Amino acid sequence: MGTEKKRNKILLYYNAHSGSGVFKNNLDYIVDRCQEKGFQLEPVRAAKGIIIDDVLSEMNPEEYSRIIAAGGDGTINICVNSMIKHDIHLPLALLPAGTANDFAYYFELPTNIEYLMDIALGDMTTKADVGVVNSKNFINVTALGAVIDVSQKTDPNLKNAMGMMAYYLKAITEIPQIRALPVTLTTPDEVMEEEIYFMVVMNGESAGGFRKLSPQSSINDGKLDVIAFRKMPVVELGPLLFEVIKGRHPKNKNVLYFQTDKLRIESPEDISTDIDGEHGEKLPLEFSVLHNRLEVFVSEDTWHYDSI
Repeated sequence: MGTEKKRNKILLYYNAHSGSGVFKNNLDYIVDRCQEKGFQLEPVRAAKGIIIDDVLSEMNPEEYSRIIAAGGDGTINICVNSMIKHDIHLPLALLPAGTANDFAYYFELPTNIEYLMDIALGDMTTKADVGVVNSKNFINVTALGAVIDVSQKTDPNLKNAMGMMAYYLKAITEIPQIRALPVTLTTPDEVMEEEIYFMVVMNGESAGGFRKLSPQSSINDGKLDVIAFRKMPVVELGPLLFEVIKGRHPKNKNVLYFQTDKLRIESPEDISTDIDGEHGEKLPLEFSVLHNRLEVFVSEDTWHYDSI
């Protein structure tokens, strides 16, 4: 008589250098919490020479209960891309520990490690879409335009020490060089010619420290939210920034906003792109959605938004 294998393993993929680098101080606590629940924790440290692809390609998902990803959006992006590549459908727990934790922020996760482990070892999950751009997947945002150079030029040590403030300080020095860029946006319904300073294709709600950058986003609706900031007089930038902070910008005349499940972006210029905080793909960009591809652990106390 056969017996079903017990799913008593948890894979922990963590970035010891994310954010301020203090996550590694919690490792022993995480191991202890997992062992208390009867789980065997297998830690995988994000480092040169250790590729999550290699680990996931050799794992037997039937032996695992879940995967925990600890780090910022970039670390979670790497983990999710590998899960999709190797067709792994285990539920994912998030331990936000980076400079940018926008994906985890959407799920209203706490910052306290004790509460985070309660959620990670719990049973409540929700579904989440994954965005696709060319050959890569993204969990939160793909961005493009002149402002992208700001994040890519920001010193990593300054970013870790000052968080999002480092981006803002760098942005101030770049403003005189920012210029509008021509783009062609193609959806199944229309073709749009625009001149933009900056645009984002959002799966989540927040990015770059702006909590309401995409205030109408739903992470399980099968659609991406597209927000483009058009060429405008410099004097109108200040009021628009205030509207972005408040989440009121989608109706601004200088903002193009729409939702779609497919999008193509082209330009005659070489435009910088960014995927979940890391260097992105070359244009043209082809977008689509993997609807409800992820299962993410959430808190019973704070998550009340499922419509599926």
